[in-house]
Amino acid sequence: MNVEYINPFIDATLNVLKTMASFEAFHQTPQLKPDKKTWGVVTGMIGLAGDDVAGMLMLSFDEASILQIVSNLFGTPYTAINDEVTDAVGEITNMICGGAKSALAEKGYKINMATPTMIVGKDVAISQLSTTPIVTVPFEGTVGRFVIEASLTRKKSST
Repeated sequence: MNVEYINPFIDATLNVLKTMASFEAFHQTPQLKPDKKTWGVVTGMIGLAGDDVAGMLMLSFDEASILQIVSNLFGTPYTAINDEVTDAVGEITNMICGGAKSALAEKGYKINMATPTMIVGKDVAISQLSTTPIVTVPFEGTVGRFVIEASLTRKKSST
């Protein structure tokens, strides 16, 4: 995957979590995803498609990070994964994709976003029709860890 595609997702992740949830994080070295399983205990997934590029983004949190993020976001302590936490993951995934979509539009890539899907459970297998490699970017937060996983590729021209 082209670095031009992944950097907007990294930047949008850091920006959304800092501004919306006062959650500081830093990213580690991107790597290729070794398997088809979800990384964290709760994952947001969203499909992306445009005239030139297509793919998806997954945002997967360990329990400590998502509970802290949602607690900060809503100003009330959360101590367990529940429907509100799961819904918040969908909203966070949507905001991050929206930020990345804007940054990619500035580079000439027009992308539409699907509605986010949330997955609860660690090591849930995800099957995709795409053969595009998935890049995983681990993050260390003020509390806990999470990853973004992105697969975005240029579509083949029909001419």
